[in-house]
Amino acid sequence: MAAAAAGGGPGPGGGSRRGARAAATNILAQLRHGQLSGCGLTRGAQITEALLKERDKQAKWNGIPLLLQKLYEQSHPNSDFSQCQSILKEISPLLSMEAMAFVTEDRKAAQESTFPNTYTFDLFGGVDTEGVTRRLAERNDFVLFLFTLMTNKKTFLQTATLIEDILGVKKEMIQLDDIPNLASLVSSFDQQQLANFCRILAVTISELDTGSDDKHTLLAKNAQQKKNLGPSRAEINQATLLNIPGFIERLCKLATRKVSETTGTSSFLQELEEWYTWLDNALVLDALMRVANEEAEQSSTESSDESGLANTSTRTQLPQSMKIMHEIMYKLEVLYVLCVLLMGRQRNQVHKMIAEFKLIPGLNNLFDKLIWRKHSASALVLHGHNQNCDCSPDITLKIQFLRLLQSFSDHHENKYLLLNSQELNELSAISHKANIPEVDAVVNTDRSLVCDGKRGLLTRLLQVMKKEPAESSFRFWQARAVESFLRGTTSYADQMFLLKRGLLEHILYCIVDSECKSRDVLQSYFDLLGELMKFNIDAFKRFNKYINTDEKFQIFLNQINSSLVDSNMLVRCITLSLDRFENQSDAKVAEVLSECRLLSHMSQMSMRMSFLFRLINIIHVQTLTQENVSCLNTSLVILMLARRKEKLPFYLRTLQQMEYTEKYPGFILNNFHSLLRFWQQHYLNKDKDSTCLENSSCISFTYWKETVSILLSPDRASPCAIVSYIDEAYMDIDRDFSEE
Repeated sequence: MAAAAAGGGPGPGGGSRRGARAAATNILAQLRHGQLSGCGLTRGAQITEALLKERDKQAKWNGIPLLLQKLYEQSHPNSDFSQCQSILKEISPLLSMEAMAFVTEDRKAAQESTFPNTYTFDLFGGVDTEGVTRRLAERNDFVLFLFTLMTNKKTFLQTATLIEDILGVKKEMIQLDDIPNLASLVSSFDQQQLANFCRILAVTISELDTGSDDKHTLLAKNAQQKKNLGPSRAEINQATLLNIPGFIERLCKLATRKVSETTGTSSFLQELEEWYTWLDNALVLDALMRVANEEAEQSSTESSDESGLANTSTRTQLPQSMKIMHEIMYKLEVLYVLCVLLMGRQRNQVHKMIAEFKLIPGLNNLFDKLIWRKHSASALVLHGHNQNCDCSPDITLKIQFLRLLQSFSDHHENKYLLLNSQELNELSAISHKANIPEVDAVVNTDRSLVCDGKRGLLTRLLQVMKKEPAESSFRFWQARAVESFLRGTTSYADQMFLLKRGLLEHILYCIVDSECKSRDVLQSYFDLLGELMKFNIDAFKRFNKYINTDEKFQIFLNQINSSLVDSNMLVRCITLSLDRFENQSDAKVAEVLSECRLLSHMSQMSMRMSFLFRLINIIHVQTLTQENVSCLNTSLVILMLARRKEKLPFYLRTLQQMEYTEKYPGFILNNFHSLLRFWQQHYLNKDKDSTCLENSSCISFTYWKETVSILLSPDRASPCAIVSYIDEAYMDIDRDFSEE
């Protein structure tokens, strides 16, 4: 075999057909082994042209190895582009024929016997040859030049696909400002082109993922921020987009247009070709083709007397199911871009614009018929997946929609645009009945920009949330979206609006009765429950009515204790609420305090100390992330409330005693000291974070800072200083935890 590969093999007449077939099989076996092991033959270019020609006919390779060899030889910076183009033109039909067979046949598996050309192309290094993308990505001038080709409609899709591939492997993000005449380029796009262009924009406005979990720690992020004092390239690109006249308005129109409003005079085959170029995965096209064929057959059956007309219609018009899926794929990209912009530095500017262009009312009108539409019996399902798989375009659209709602509502007064006028009136009525002032944001909401129809977007979301199956992947995102509506300064009216719609009972059913096992879903439910119940005596009364047996209450506690990282925000809510209720003289409050299992449980000092001890023990400075730093803040809330009651020394002394009980003196208090030092570094220069802490706890940030300073006092004579409770022999508080 080695001699054959080196050019010393037998001549054309030197062996039997069986021998030729065996030699060809041997070549394939060695190629596959080489690709898996990295040793020996790894691509067709290593085999001589003479041997490839000799074996081609018997092996039925259709000349693909020879073409790939030529392509490999031409794939270098100084190659003749026209030569590469002519080779690709020869290869393309061989693969395209199988691709069309793949999407029109009944879900055949991609294997050698079914698709020999595709198999041969891959085996002889065709995919590897395409690694030229990485080399092209290094040439910034070439990448920017590609954008100028997007002005030509005939080459737009191919160019967009190439740019997306190149940006996917490019080490440094491009700056949109460097693209020649970007504003005029974008304004020249029709709506379909703009939707496709959003696929490229998504790469340029998203922060690059470091790809390593340890780089997501707060230590690492803080160190990175110190190095990068200015805005990132992604942030600069976001600002560039916002400066393009009419850009956000066009995105809002794309996101909210109905399927019937899509303009398209293309024939079915033209549309199909665009799909094939645009989609990453032929499996999606396979599913679309199947749905289209089913509709065509149904149409043909229903109008058999006019079969000629029906067939003509099928050939020249895109079936409705494919139109819907077309629109879904477009909206996915648009919603993603809007979502990223809503989370960026120009958030308030974006908020103002998408409110003005009525994004929320438009999405509300699409909710039933497109976003949360009911699936037919032949609902779109991809190869190897099921209807609940996150890879489905329908599923992905729903998740992206929920992420957008979460970003839109989070700590912003525009969240009330998710309601309609009647629901806003209901909020006002709740405030009047409770004899509390109306929230300013409710009063100031522009009624011309809110949802129309019988229900607003938030109410529609609650309805589908309560119907969601236990195993649904949407539960996490639904809870996050609703929780974001409640975040910020606690609003009694907002809470009662949701309580009246049975949200608390639904959450408790999911946590207790269905005994949810998903950690992500449980965390989202606990966070939502905490925001829903905080400072609200009616919510605690409802809780006690639902959790009406010791058995149910124990299940609830087990869920909380199973992971404090997930449930600590609820623990914080109960602690804060209990403290407020204990300082009130209202008879209704006193009644609930005496009857509510949850409040009685938390009122026990041993329970609060147990939570405090575990919260400090499960986190360390080196492992702090955005996910678990809340445990540190919850432990601080417990100690701030103790300080208010002048019990801080008692809590610290109890922690010391618990350390000795565990036979590890100093391990909790040393760790807590380090955590608080980090807290000072992390929060004292972050306006947004400090505001969030203040709003969510109703404790001034000044009191937060004072409490931390008192706890970190170096004075060992101070009864409120941590160092006073660590014996000299176990002191370990000066460790440097900064990350270079």
